[in-house]
Amino acid sequence: MDKKQESHPSLPSVMALAYLGDAVYSLYVRQRLVSAGISHAGDLNRLSLSFVTAEAQAERAEAMLPLLTEWEEDVRRRAYNHKGLHGPKHAKGGAYRAATGFEAVLGALHYIGDRTRLDALLEATHTGAFEKLTETL
Repeated sequence: MDKKQESHPSLPSVMALAYLGDAVYSLYVRQRLVSAGISHAGDLNRLSLSFVTAEAQAERAEAMLPLLTEWEEDVRRRAYNHKGLHGPKHAKGGAYRAATGFEAVLGALHYIGDRTRLDALLEATHTGAFEKLTETL
């Protein structure tokens, strides 16, 4: 059993973790965009949407897969396979499931306070992504 799992045996449900992870990810994206020097609200909103959609998060989830520990993969898999998961009509089912798994991992790491690991996963799955966006402004 992973040390994280041993020290946090009673995590909230994976859907609660995904909910938390959604907020964590949104804040991360907003922080990175503002740090890149973008200050116009319209640009901030438009650019943040290129990261926070289910399809965009599914791409990040795929990049994250080979980096996950056993414990993180377990959280991701349980969220991905959650039987009550119904995404918005505009999102494809597989993308929504992948995004939910991605968010659950972020939420779990935030919940247990492992900021170092959370930051490492976010940085590893976003290499160059914000720089590419800001070149288009």
